[in-house]
Amino acid sequence: MRNAIVGQSGGPTSAINATLSGVIKACCKSSRIDKLYGMKNGIEGLLLGEIVDLSYLYEDEKALSQLENTPSSALGSCRKRLPNLDGDISAYEKLLAILEKYDIGYFFYIGGNDSMDTVKKLNEYVKQRGISLVVVGIPKTIDNDLVITDHTPGYGSASKFISTTIKEIACDCSVYRVNAVTIVELMGRDAGWLTAASALPKHFCGLGADLVYLPEVPFYEDKFIEHVKEALKKHPYVVVAVSEGIKYENGEYVGAGKQSGATDAFGHKYLAGTAKQLEALVREKIGCKVRSVELNLPQRCSAHILSDTDINESISIGKYAVRLAEEGQGGKMVTMVRAQGEYKIEYSCVDASQVANKVKLVPKHFINEDGNNVTEECINYIAPLIMGERKISYENGMPVHFRIG
Repeated sequence: MRNAIVGQSGGPTSAINATLSGVIKACCKSSRIDKLYGMKNGIEGLLLGEIVDLSYLYEDEKALSQLENTPSSALGSCRKRLPNLDGDISAYEKLLAILEKYDIGYFFYIGGNDSMDTVKKLNEYVKQRGISLVVVGIPKTIDNDLVITDHTPGYGSASKFISTTIKEIACDCSVYRVNAVTIVELMGRDAGWLTAASALPKHFCGLGADLVYLPEVPFYEDKFIEHVKEALKKHPYVVVAVSEGIKYENGEYVGAGKQSGATDAFGHKYLAGTAKQLEALVREKIGCKVRSVELNLPQRCSAHILSDTDINESISIGKYAVRLAEEGQGGKMVTMVRAQGEYKIEYSCVDASQVANKVKLVPKHFINEDGNNVTEECINYIAPLIMGERKISYENGMPVHFRIG
């Protein structure tokens, strides 16, 4: 038997700890894995030797249940990029020295498309040198933008929060007779999956976002104003959902004038200010009452309204990753495959190289012809992912969360 190590990387989600719980549960029952270690702050922390023994959680069902309902990354996260293998490989040598010290034979990395770049590179490095280390990628991201897999853990709970919040905002806005426009900005740089979820309450309850704009189609200010005016003719309150990454036809972000220009380690610009920009536009062109709302971090950390479907799938995908590792399938990422007919998910895998640094966009047939909402096919795709509620434990009126010691 050898030991395993698991890390979390990239933006947190409210379901990433459920995947961690799945890994812990499967390692506990494994005949090939002895201890399970956790890397604090992903690869970045591992390079510093910051490791915690997670084996104490093997038999603690209460703690694991709390962990599954805990938001953010319990092990911490990072956005560190490993260098290309044709350059300086000192980071790989340092990683392997640390892994050998702890007799690590299995390496699990929970993250998005950038994290799969880490899985791909590390797997290539150990294969080239004949090192016995099985590297497995486990998907997560609220953005739902990983290719090949049907959807990603974390997206269902984020969608549940977004659709619920949009419905509540619409309820609030509907109490007045005065014309008013509320613009809600949602995360989504290149892919509008999160913003698409804002269409659910209007479809099912008749009260929600009147207009939905995704980054997959060019944004035109004149058409936007026309759409808002048409919506105001139907009722005095109009709710608009926009992705932070919507762009003009020339590729410039709508909110570019409100952004700092700063980028992360992978060269991604930090986006914000799109709703504010459109608020000013509506005020200028229509002159009615208008406000903007940026949901920001709550989209990925609101564990009080988890999707039970999402959490259960997140646990299962962690368990399946351990199964792949036991079979020696290194360099793979776990995928979810949706069966035909009644909603059901099966698990499979692909090479992490097929996922790394790629983006899955909302397909054209999920967006209506006017580019201001989604189609029923899109609704049917998202709806099963938000189903079910978790039983949340409370103490002193606050939800109980678990901290890894």
